[in-house]
Amino acid sequence: MLLPTLPRIALLLACLALPAHAQIYQYKDAAGRTVFSDRPAPPGAQTTRTFATGEADVPTEGESEVSEKDTAAAPAENVSTQDTPAVREAQFRQRQEERRKAAEEAQRAAAEKARLADECARARNQLRMLESGERIALRNERGERVFLDDAERAAEAGELRKAIAEVCK
Repeated sequence: MLLPTLPRIALLLACLALPAHAQIYQYKDAAGRTVFSDRPAPPGAQTTRTFATGEADVPTEGESEVSEKDTAAAPAENVSTQDTPAVREAQFRQRQEERRKAAEEAQRAAAEKARLADECARARNQLRMLESGERIALRNERGERVFLDDAERAAEAGELRKAIAEVCK
């Protein structure tokens, strides 16, 4: 029972895949109207563009939905190097690389901004604690608890104010 359905599924998948590699042609007819069709332009029409809609042409983020290919009838010796698929592929890859670098730079900038905001909040909390009048104890190099006196507290508060002025802009 499984065997007869397997060829049917394969046939169905093959039928679904056929329209995925279609092209859309744009040309001007004899009356001068722009025509879009899934068939190539008739012999008397002026071909302007062919749009590829295959699976390989799925646009990435930031790309247009349809990749344009200029198929104007021109002799092979007059075709500029800008119109070759290899050049377009290289340009596409270059744009992708530029977008990737811009995204990395934006991510680095956001991380730096978050780090500075965290540092600013920490300095403000320390300053609030110093100005609260509460007794503050630190550990010296021998591991003993040492309380800050008023002069040390004022010096620490001055340094924290300078740091806040620099970091919290």
